[in-house]
Amino acid sequence: MKPIAVAAILAAVLSAAEGEAERIYGNLQERHRPYGQLMDPVFGTPESEEVIGYSRCGDSAIWTGHLLAAEAFRYQAEPSSGNLEAVKRTLETIRQMIDVTGQDLLARCAFPANSPHAAWILSEESSHGYYSGIVNGEQWLWIGNTSRDQYLGVFFGLTAAWNLVEDVNVRGGVGWLAKRLLDNLTRHGWTVVMPDGRVSTTFVHRADQQLALLKLGARVGSRTYNNSYKSLALFSSGVIAATMAAEASEPHESYFKFNLDYITFYCLLSDGDSGWVRGNYRRAFEILRDATESHENAFFRAISRSVGEPAGEVAPLLEQWLERPVRDYSVDVRSEFTPCGENRSCEVIPIARRVTTDFLWQRSPFQMEGGGSGRIESSGLDYLLPYWMERARLVAP
Repeated sequence: MKPIAVAAILAAVLSAAEGEAERIYGNLQERHRPYGQLMDPVFGTPESEEVIGYSRCGDSAIWTGHLLAAEAFRYQAEPSSGNLEAVKRTLETIRQMIDVTGQDLLARCAFPANSPHAAWILSEESSHGYYSGIVNGEQWLWIGNTSRDQYLGVFFGLTAAWNLVEDVNVRGGVGWLAKRLLDNLTRHGWTVVMPDGRVSTTFVHRADQQLALLKLGARVGSRTYNNSYKSLALFSSGVIAATMAAEASEPHESYFKFNLDYITFYCLLSDGDSGWVRGNYRRAFEILRDATESHENAFFRAISRSVGEPAGEVAPLLEQWLERPVRDYSVDVRSEFTPCGENRSCEVIPIARRVTTDFLWQRSPFQMEGGGSGRIESSGLDYLLPYWMERARLVAP
């Protein structure tokens, strides 16, 4: 089939799904952003519509960053004042997640101290510790022990906003937030240090992730980060392929690592590098893509296509996603698939039958059992993000 015909079919499929995307997005806005950040509501029973708490606050930063990326792609696909305001709102939310720490750190999540859900969140996130801070003159609490995942998710969103939204206020906000986070990280030697001196994580051993963050700092106009990026890219871009080979050598354990790798490469494969550096990035990315292409992962394919690399179709996978439950019902398909390890199928499980979770594409497609009690509702971001990436790709020059 000719490429023009394929594009026309894809456009028709995505256009038909627009109503579903808007419905999911509307529900996300209504139920999943009690304080601006992305969280998931907890209901009293699987049948109830009464929200009694909020869950998954500890990963709010990474998914709020993914949401910012989704809204940036949405704006590119459909430029409008409303879609622009959505991007600005999420940028403001990320600002709050930085302001509340008082030290240009990134909080996992933050919420008003007087929120009726504060006790629930603090109980669920007790292992990470919490701190107090001020947001817009009000007392808030924030969850610490911030991980690399959270930083990478936010920088993914900031990079997408910079790439896709040519608005002076958006670009100014992206640059300001990126520089604040980078200033704190580099001041502490690429280590995330909490206000009480505890170290929560470090980027020291991941040159690829340092480069992804520094590249945005360079692109927003910082001379310091431009020099740092170019120097590190010159000496370290060639070793990223070895890092990806190590990641790909074990495709089942800690599957979420692949999601972090893909958003890192979205940042790295943006414009602005010499042919030699970009060639190093592409060779490393090919290792990652080859290791996961058969996994029927809509987001990974959408990332590949958005940076000009070959990948399978996305739209058919999104159609399967619509067959999934939105709540975290328990899933057990062990009787239907041949096992090749503990809780691992020998074959990729169809999307509609995979375990329920927060963001499907960061979970192993071989996992046969998982989920919860049906009381937590997922946001649908795992549909919206690849959907709008594909929509944006159709209108990209």
